[in-house]
Amino acid sequence: MLKRRTPLLLIFLSLLFACSGESESMRLPSGPTTPADASVAELYNRSCRSCHAQGAGWAPRTGDREAWASRLQKGNAVLLEHTINGFKGMPPMGMCFDCNEEDFTKLISFMSGG
Repeated sequence: MLKRRTPLLLIFLSLLFACSGESESMRLPSGPTTPADASVAELYNRSCRSCHAQGAGWAPRTGDREAWASRLQKGNAVLLEHTINGFKGMPPMGMCFDCNEEDFTKLISFMSGG
């Protein structure tokens, strides 16, 4: 019985720890808060928004270009690696288990104000 519930427990704990703690930034977003592309908006609302809209767990807030600047300087390859494998409070796959690299690239571009 525990084996069947273990994946759900891991997902719950990932969300709990990923979205806990203080915000990195309290600055207001400088761009749109919802992607114009409907498919990207659906992915963002389902997987990214819970942490990135509020800056929970030190996640850079959507549209906060200053918070994203240091991450963008590392390059897209590093951002993709951190998104796919997880990094600090960022859960693996950003909790979007059906996203591919192109989806993540679009999501990162939107959230970073790019």
